[in-house]
Amino acid sequence: MPGADQLSRVFAALADPTRRHMVARLTLADATVNELAEPYDVSVQAVSKHLRVLEEAGLVSRRREAQRRPVHLEAEVFDLMTTWIERYRRRAEERYQRLDALLASLPGEEGGETK
Repeated sequence: MPGADQLSRVFAALADPTRRHMVARLTLADATVNELAEPYDVSVQAVSKHLRVLEEAGLVSRRREAQRRPVHLEAEVFDLMTTWIERYRRRAEERYQRLDALLASLPGEEGGETK
């Protein structure tokens, strides 16, 4: 499955709280490496390493705008994650509905509560 490898990279990239914070920041607007580095007590090189992981996962891209190189969030990658998560959320919901129906059908049960 071609999307599975990317999905693994996306989840691995988002496993780090600093990278999740950077992604959250980029939902507001594109930002430069220096702008993304401001809230952290780390070097610009360390931020660049985090951004490289996000880039390899397809979550961000960089482009040149005159003298700036803003980092841009690639929101369509979230569609891949959402599709995967939603598939399993629906399956879990169906399981709970079947369990609710079973419990409701048991003798002496009304709305899942014992008399």
